Amino acid sequence: MSRSLNVSLAVALAFLGSLIVPAAAQQQALRSECLAMANAPSRAIPVNLRRTAAKVEEVAITYVGHSTYYIDTPGGVRIATDFNGAYRTGRLPDIVTMNRAHSTHYTLFPDPKIPHVLHGWGENGQAAHISTRIGDVYVRNVPTDIRRYYGEGSGGGMIKDGNSIFIFEVAGLCIGHLGHLHHKLDETHFAAIGRLDIVMVPIDGTYTMSLDGVSEITRRLRASVVLPMHRFATPLDEFMRLIGQQFVIDQRTERTLKISRDTLPGTPTVIILEGV
Repeated sequence: MSRSLNVSLAVALAFLGSLIVPAAAQQQALRSECLAMANAPSRAIPVNLRRTAAKVEEVAITYVGHSTYYIDTPGGVRIATDFNGAYRTGRLPDIVTMNRAHSTHYTLFPDPKIPHVLHGWGENGQAAHISTRIGDVYVRNVPTDIRRYYGEGSGGGMIKDGNSIFIFEVAGLCIGHLGHLHHKLDETHFAAIGRLDIVMVPIDGTYTMSLDGVSEITRRLRASVVLPMHRFATPLDEFMRLIGQQFVIDQRTERTLKISRDTLPGTPTVIILEGV
């Protein structure tokens, strides 16, 4: 084989390698630690988190209104859940997630300065598939079905995959937002969700699910922290009775919870932030 042919072959292989390595690196970057931890012993810490265990990174979670929580990450990324533009505080979010139950959970005209707008529904009857890393947070979704509302033939069958449970993985924490959930979750949903340390749960008891239904899901998820939302003056003692005696209640006088993996409560706790 001639020297020039050898050189050409080497260049071609190097070029192919340059394509393969970034793809592999991207696949590694989008690996879900929450799914990995769901199959690990209780409170197991992945290897890449143990290396930085000495550095405590706090996440700030602020209740803004309705089903909107702001999540501020240690890396400076701000997330708003079920964002409709009406519930805001401080600077604009960098990421907004939405569900299409009705207009209090989404807007088709978000501020154009918001760089990442993530819909919990797909187009043309398809499910949304979200798996993206933005700064120090990995965002993914688990599709669920949704009831039809006015203009969509209300009373008919559910819209398949019209809603999403969003999961945010940051600073070693697995944070889930159930969105406008309308039905019980099956084993495939729980498997796709994986482990949750913190879960945001609608407790209206009518517009989403019954309190019995959402309490059953909350118990099954076994998160360390439960953050109620979408309350509509639901009696907290009724929710606490249904959720079970293994949960304690912690009612706060502030809207923001600062928390890290190291400060998760040892007993499952329902934290009621100001305004809920």
